[in-house]
Amino acid sequence: MCSQQKIWSTTVRKGRRGSGKRPGPAVFDDHVQRDFTATAPNLKWLTDITEHPTDEGKVYCCAIKDLFANRIVGYAIGDQMTADLAGAALRAAIARRQPDGVVVVHADRGSQFRARAFRAVLVAAGLKGSMGRVASAADNAAMESFWALLQKNVLDQHQWRTRQELYYAIVFWIEHTYNRRRRQRALGKLTPVEYELAFAPDHQAHAA
Repeated sequence: MCSQQKIWSTTVRKGRRGSGKRPGPAVFDDHVQRDFTATAPNLKWLTDITEHPTDEGKVYCCAIKDLFANRIVGYAIGDQMTADLAGAALRAAIARRQPDGVVVVHADRGSQFRARAFRAVLVAAGLKGSMGRVASAADNAAMESFWALLQKNVLDQHQWRTRQELYYAIVFWIEHTYNRRRRQRALGKLTPVEYELAFAPDHQAHAA
């Protein structure tokens, strides 16, 4: 009727980012509850996926962050945002840290983290899944802060020509700069590796 009378609304409904699909139901309870602290390594890990364009196409990075020293303990980089990418990052963290207790692994409700393949990695390693609410970045704020640093210090520094070029830049920044050289005020101006060596001596082998 409005179109027949040539009447249009003065407001326009904004489109949703991405595919327009809402995240599915949580497969885990929220065991973090925005408490982004840990009294020892391998108690709470956060995970998430970010993306960035290159001239060849997008690069996706999934990372795992240990909340004790804010260290990135595992990551995977690829050209597709899949459950396999998330699972590869988690397996890398497990291999590096070799946790001997129950670790809470907190994520958003993205399909990659709800997928059976990702949950299978959790179960096989005896880890405990955790998920925040829909469209609530604050439920994973400590991971978002890491992405902001990566964006500022790496992703936005150049127009990246190839995926391989960006891959090496991300790996170098995580391993050489963020974990070992970038001092954090929250850690008493120590780097994540220094903080682990100073306050978790039993985990020195994992901090190398």
